[in-house]
Amino acid sequence: MSIAPWPLLRSTLTLLCVAGFAMNTGAQPAPVPPPPPLSATPPPLPAAPSAPRADVAGDPELEPQVTIIRNENETLEEARVNGELRYVKVTPRNGGRPYFLIPSGNGTTFIRRDSLDFGLRPPMWLLFSW
Repeated sequence: MSIAPWPLLRSTLTLLCVAGFAMNTGAQPAPVPPPPPLSATPPPLPAAPSAPRADVAGDPELEPQVTIIRNENETLEEARVNGELRYVKVTPRNGGRPYFLIPSGNGTTFIRRDSLDFGLRPPMWLLFSW
């Protein structure tokens, strides 16, 4: 006479489940400690940044010197660096769009531009999209 395998298999599976459950209940994480009580005064703020130092500030000779000349038809803004004329911004009084006059290489003639944008465009590729 042979013993049916189902009762033996059922008892083995039951024993394994009980052992696994016992191991899981013993390995519970530690409880989270309660938060500290709130104090009436907030923590102090960090110190404000100090003013820039004189030795770190920009060179005053490199800063543009702007001269504004107002005529009855337009306003001219001359920008010079180290005494050298860099550009002239012309703003018409009648509400027209301002334009810029940039000296050419020899400095005797001017090139008219609608903006100081020289058309340099960095490449911009779409790498990821959601």
